[in-house]
Amino acid sequence: MSHSILTKREREIFDLVLKKYDTSSIAAKLSISEKTVRNHISNVIQKLGVKGRTQAIIELIKIKEISI
Repeated sequence: MSHSILTKREREIFDLVLKKYDTSSIAAKLSISEKTVRNHISNVIQKLGVKGRTQAIIELIKIKEISI
């Protein structure tokens, strides 16, 4: 398989987003700030060239970066 486009942390965050965790819950679970969570999510959205979290999730599933 080719190299992942997600960093380890981005993958952790999107795995939690998929499990319906909100930003503050993700921050608490990973012991990072909410701003850091939002930055990681924004970085992924930019990398993928999509409009938001939902589109990012759909795209990540399509390219087999994450699975449900």
